Amino acid sequence: MNQTKILLIDDDTSLLRLLSIRLTAAGYAVETATSGRQALGKMPVCQPHLIITDLRMEGMDGMALFDEVHARYPSLPVIILTAHGSIPDAVAATRKGVFSYLTKPFDSKQLLDNISAAQRHSGQLQIDDDAVSDDQTWRRGIITASPVMDELLKQAWRMAQADVSILIQSESGTGKELLAQAIHAAGPRAEKPFVAINCAAIPEALLESELFGHRKGAFTGADRNHTGLFETANGGTLFLDEIGDMPLEFQAKLLRVLQEGEVRPVGMAQAIPVDVRIISATHTDLEAATEARTFREDLYYRLNVVMLELPALASRCEDIPLLANHFLSQLQQRSPSCIARSFSREAMELLMVAPWPGNIRQLLNVVEQVAVLTTSPLISASLVQKALRGKTKEVLPLGEAQSQFERDYLVQIMQMTRGNVCQAARLAQRNRTDFYKLLHRHQLEPALFRHN
Repeated sequence: MNQTKILLIDDDTSLLRLLSIRLTAAGYAVETATSGRQALGKMPVCQPHLIITDLRMEGMDGMALFDEVHARYPSLPVIILTAHGSIPDAVAATRKGVFSYLTKPFDSKQLLDNISAAQRHSGQLQIDDDAVSDDQTWRRGIITASPVMDELLKQAWRMAQADVSILIQSESGTGKELLAQAIHAAGPRAEKPFVAINCAAIPEALLESELFGHRKGAFTGADRNHTGLFETANGGTLFLDEIGDMPLEFQAKLLRVLQEGEVRPVGMAQAIPVDVRIISATHTDLEAATEARTFREDLYYRLNVVMLELPALASRCEDIPLLANHFLSQLQQRSPSCIARSFSREAMELLMVAPWPGNIRQLLNVVEQVAVLTTSPLISASLVQKALRGKTKEVLPLGEAQSQFERDYLVQIMQMTRGNVCQAARLAQRNRTDFYKLLHRHQLEPALFRHN
């Protein structure tokens, strides 16, 4: 049986225990934490589908925890509970992206209703985790070691089996088309065509002909019949990239095709039945666009049966070495004259702390630049610094940066050793007693990693 995993955070241990019992009885898998820092340490391991947190806690409060969670896992819904609620607090929280805000005391039904709504909003499909295919060929184009990406790909596989329309929303350059191709390969239409179009790259006057086709003589210059992309993708998947840039007038025509399941090529009276799965993608907030009336609300709901949100590269920095070395290897294969073979340690460190506003596309560009410019097999930090144009992430206060790095390092090394403290201590070159103290300081429990 599939269980939604909930991470519950409250520094009131009696209330934490009571809520945990109630949610477990309702069929949810519950993990608890008594502080925001402890919750952040547990998240990479337990990989929750939903977070429920108290607002007022010592140290990191609920809103500070939300900010950290939202930066690392932007599609993860967060429900905040508080005995100190007010309308201004609720408005501020929901505007920042908190899913809902409940004031104590609340009844169990109200909380359960909010959890169900959060599941629907985040596109969680209730399919057994064991049903996810062991065959990983469908996702071979996506290079990742990130727990966040792994969870997203599990969701993508489930959605692929349901054969529903999917909206992928994320920043530019994160690999939306690769994810769409993976979903197509994982689903029942895998043997049929996958056809992609960038809606922002086609002039409005040509969009109808490109998608629906035209017949010879339909307009000046139409000197032959042209098969539209809907017909080309018949039986398979049509990927509509940058759907948010589609002209408003044309959105009505697309909606009609999706509703009726047929296209009418320009210059042809008879409609042609088509059966395609639609995966669309955008870097813009379509929900906000519908409110601004720049995107049709009825089309939005037709496209957004379920949503996936790809994380930015900066929030999955563990993937940067994998991707950088993969791009370098590809370049070596394409260009035998390329002398670059690897990155120096300092160069890779610079790559891992860069902000990457252009995401994976920008990383590819940087790798290609430094590989072309290097005069030795080892790519230097100075070349990387020049390619990045001196841009680095915002510098944290030293103490905060040290604490954050130390916590992330401990989580990573405990994951690698599956909770074996002796082995982790050896890798960290610390004695076991000191290593236990570090784990305790960051509220990391070794037993949690043994179940990963």
